[in-house]
Amino acid sequence: MGVDKKVVGDITVCSLGGEININTSPELRRSLDGIIGQSAKKIVLDLDGVTYIDSSGLATLIEVLRRIKREGGTLHLCRLPDKVRSLFEMTKLTKLFQIYDAEETACANF
Repeated sequence: MGVDKKVVGDITVCSLGGEININTSPELRRSLDGIIGQSAKKIVLDLDGVTYIDSSGLATLIEVLRRIKREGGTLHLCRLPDKVRSLFEMTKLTKLFQIYDAEETACANF
């Protein structure tokens, strides 16, 4: 699980790679908590490099979404691979998360 961070104006874009599972979810949570703790209010998670996500990974993303909302921020997801998008659709998480096809679109919709 890798997290590459870049800042575009006042938006923090995090590109995720690898598997998000029970073993890697705590690391992802710590990374994103650190970013939120640095007062990032607009975060885009680019999931293009995610090869697999399990229920603990989904739970981590939901926790991060709740935390950023409590802090007065917004979280967008973008570039979900087909398998990941399918899982979001099956679990109805597409109703909870704002999901975009491209990073530029996700950044433009804050």
